Amino acid sequence: MANEQIKIFDTTLRDGEQAPGCSMTLREKLRIARALSDLNVDIIEAGFPAASPGDFDAVKAIADENRGPIICGLARCNPDDIEKVHAAVKGADNHRIHVFVATSAIHRQYKLKMAKEEIINSAVGAIRMARELCDDIEFSPEDASRTELGYLAEVVTAAIEAGAGTVNIPDTVGYTVPAEFDRLFRYLKENVPGIDDITLSVHCHDDLGMAVSNSLAAVHAGARQIECTINGIGERAGNCSLEEVVMALKTRNEFFKLDTNVDTTRLYPTARLVAGITGMQIPRNKAIVGENAFAHEAGIHQHGMMQHASTYEIMKPEDIGISKSNLVLGKHSGRHAFRDRVKDLGFDLDEFEVNRAFQEFKKLADKKKDMYDGDIEAIIMNVDNSSAGPWTLKSLQITSGTEMDATAMLTLIDENSAERKLAATADGPVEAVFIALEEASGINLTLQNFELHSATIGEDAQGEATVTVDFNGQPYRGHGASQDIVEAAARAYLEVINRILRRRERGLEESPTGNDINRATI
Repeated sequence: MANEQIKIFDTTLRDGEQAPGCSMTLREKLRIARALSDLNVDIIEAGFPAASPGDFDAVKAIADENRGPIICGLARCNPDDIEKVHAAVKGADNHRIHVFVATSAIHRQYKLKMAKEEIINSAVGAIRMARELCDDIEFSPEDASRTELGYLAEVVTAAIEAGAGTVNIPDTVGYTVPAEFDRLFRYLKENVPGIDDITLSVHCHDDLGMAVSNSLAAVHAGARQIECTINGIGERAGNCSLEEVVMALKTRNEFFKLDTNVDTTRLYPTARLVAGITGMQIPRNKAIVGENAFAHEAGIHQHGMMQHASTYEIMKPEDIGISKSNLVLGKHSGRHAFRDRVKDLGFDLDEFEVNRAFQEFKKLADKKKDMYDGDIEAIIMNVDNSSAGPWTLKSLQITSGTEMDATAMLTLIDENSAERKLAATADGPVEAVFIALEEASGINLTLQNFELHSATIGEDAQGEATVTVDFNGQPYRGHGASQDIVEAAARAYLEVINRILRRRERGLEESPTGNDINRATI
């Protein structure tokens, strides 16, 4: 007897993007959407089209690529939201409208100021309107885990009768615990007419660290769709982690007897891609995709591993896409080998991007003794052609010492090959570089966050810099990589400045990911 299938609903591009500092450009969202398609998720919640013109454009662009998964957009229970979702997702052969309204007593009293019957009428009206535009409708009662069970059953019953084919039960604030959530789902299965004819879904947040456990409890009690994000990113403490819940179902298949369509060998490359784009680095001890997940330092563990891997490994690194050797290419490697490795790492680049990345790879290979996957990933994250010009960094010289201020002298080249030389002094070299770049460009930024990571191992490893800045009340993020960490910081800061200047040229002042309304959460 074949196992039942669990649908994987990925909301990295909607709920995941709501994590502070995780806003993405259109090009970055498309790159992640392609990786999710290769991962073979069932549904991609591509965004909240009513949030901003940028969100609408991103959802539409993802839908229009039509790569296979169902493309979904989120809407509040109002006509404008629903129409915008439909306009954005209709380009995909398979598309879905996802409507939501809060149902818990605390939300009814303090946020919506609506009576129980008003909320049911709002949900029913929204679902019926959405059904006129689209056959595939999902409904979520926001804060379901804190909603009275009897009333929640009424809401779900009304949603099914109105035409919702999927009903999602969210633990919006990460409040529930597995045993309690199990009882909730079993109560709905026993008390809602027609519930076996629809897909029951679960969406958990990780405020108490139980998003994956609660999602698995819901699945054990009858849910057949899991809403999750790559690396568990999302609002506050994040969401249910896709790679963790998928590998839990696969590794403990004899217990759950449930399968997913996910190609697990794409998990690690996709996790690395999302981390690079969002700047949310993966903790070393993160389950499944963390650096330590398959590392064994204790002597007794190492001895057991040498005798048989299963003594201390319940999964194989290859199952999630980690190659046995991280040492990959050298300066004599050709373009074809480089292109194949880029694809293996989960990147979908066009010919122009491959050529640019290969040129940077050859330059770095002349300097570094050993080249690793991390070096290639760092290069690719910094050759996105949307970040080209109007300024490029030609040279950078730093003077600093323990008892003196730091001085940065830099030369920039514009699109017409004209040079601009500037020098700035500050307490430290990175600050001096940032001041010089601001003076050169005339763009004054407020630095919110600066992070530096090693792309690989060894003394000659590349440094990856990520900066998050504020400009006119909007957040921007930039990346840079170099063996010189100050140069990496300079490239990251310059990427942000270039993005702002390009948008100014197009007459756009707001951030490409800025929102006109508050983000929605379920």
